[in-house]
Amino acid sequence: MLKLFAFMKTTARILSVLLAACFIHTGCSNSGNTSKPPEMSAAVSDYGQTAEGPAKLYTLKNKTGMQVEITNYGGIITRLSVPDKNGQSADVVLGFDKLQDYQNDHPYFGAIIGRYGNRIAKGKFTLDGQEYALATNNGPNTLHGGPTGFHKHLWQTTEIHREGYTGLELSRLSQDMEEGYPGNLQVTVRYLLGIDSNELLIEYEATTDKPTIVNLTNHAYFNLKGAGQGDILSHELMIAADRFTPVDSTLIPTGVLQAVEATPFDFRTPTAIGARINAADEQLGFGGGYDHNFVLNRKGMGMELIASVYEPASGRFMEVLTTEPGIQFYSGNFLDGSNIGKGGVPYRHRSGFCLETQHYPDSPNQPSFPSTVLRPDERYTTSTVYRFSVK
Repeated sequence: MLKLFAFMKTTARILSVLLAACFIHTGCSNSGNTSKPPEMSAAVSDYGQTAEGPAKLYTLKNKTGMQVEITNYGGIITRLSVPDKNGQSADVVLGFDKLQDYQNDHPYFGAIIGRYGNRIAKGKFTLDGQEYALATNNGPNTLHGGPTGFHKHLWQTTEIHREGYTGLELSRLSQDMEEGYPGNLQVTVRYLLGIDSNELLIEYEATTDKPTIVNLTNHAYFNLKGAGQGDILSHELMIAADRFTPVDSTLIPTGVLQAVEATPFDFRTPTAIGARINAADEQLGFGGGYDHNFVLNRKGMGMELIASVYEPASGRFMEVLTTEPGIQFYSGNFLDGSNIGKGGVPYRHRSGFCLETQHYPDSPNQPSFPSTVLRPDERYTTSTVYRFSVK
């Protein structure tokens, strides 16, 4: 009996060690193959305390040297390191060193945005004859889901593996009337790092038990020279869009789809972000620069290359592929040095840019825009890839 008891104790200790070795604190994934490819490395560490529980920081690194760090607080991409033309890696997303800074007010650095990315006019919309009033946090309008949107919540996490990728699945239940949105919305976001390629695939899924509106995205700020390494005005941007959605003085779309031709918004061929940013143009004046949705030239419903950015000094080249109909190009106009970033470096005016794949802003109040309504018998699914290389 004593020998049996000792054997059971030893077995329990071994099982405990194996369970502790699982990458994700919520348990080993049961989604497909959970054995980690030998060329990948992954780690999890404590990241601090939130009102909803302890936060974790997850690190993924592939065999070509790309590294991504993600916290389950807000699903925030805190670091994204990729090599330059000389093989030297640098972190190319803006953010903070500490969780506390993300818990304070900040311009959505790296976060999952929901329930509705971008702006909704006057914080109101009508669905099936019923008007809903949302929390307003951007003048008269609602921005990025409201003051306590998805970026201010803790997400559950699971490690996932797929052919060619390994990554992290985040999920949470956005309860009925959270921030004023109807329906219990079950949301899943997956961050998948390419094993052989320097690309980050982001997949979004959602289901609801009542009709609601959904528009999910990620709000990473990029600087391909490296976070905190000056402005982004020399970056050469291409957006495959013949039209954009002009806005009023509160940055709400007017409903018009305006041609980019002969305007500062024509990025159909690679053009430096700073080339026309200070032009005498009413739209640039409203945004303090670029803060506009572009209507993408899509050929179908699948994943398509719709934007690219090249930084000449480092040689870093980023491509954006998506299934979405629009993309918000934001040139960091409201960064003013008040956000002290990684390593104590302040993020100054136009020191980062965003390319947020999305449906159009204020779609619930714009009948001519693609619908963002999700019903109980439907599943919301979108995907975006940020792919990095050098040239």
